[in-house]
Amino acid sequence: MDDIAGRTDIEEHIVAFYRAAFADALLGPIFTDVARLDLERHLPIMADFWETVLFRAGKYQRNALQVHYVLNARHPLEAEHFERWLELWTATLDARFHGPIAERAKLQADRIAGSLQRRLSGESGSEFVSLSRRPES
Repeated sequence: MDDIAGRTDIEEHIVAFYRAAFADALLGPIFTDVARLDLERHLPIMADFWETVLFRAGKYQRNALQVHYVLNARHPLEAEHFERWLELWTATLDARFHGPIAERAKLQADRIAGSLQRRLSGESGSEFVSLSRRPES
């Protein structure tokens, strides 16, 4: 198996991932009934996003968090949704690619999902929690 080499590989992965996500009992209804995702329009946006994440292409100029805020208002996105999304993302990658870029795609997906989940629940997007000082006496 080869590693992700560029946009064509990213597009192949995204198509396979959404095929699995739409068929998934937990995620499918969110994509089809709640988000009413138009794949033909959505796929180039996701390819821009992942090409930017993986290769610093600078093509994605949207606000991913805002889109998820709107979706979360319609249908609360819970930990189980993010966990399932990551399972499908990882399984789809593992079925097609192997190498450092594929590993980066999994790591970044985990970080992005965690950040989105924290921010949608009103917390900081960072996985690191700042410690506060004790008041001086």
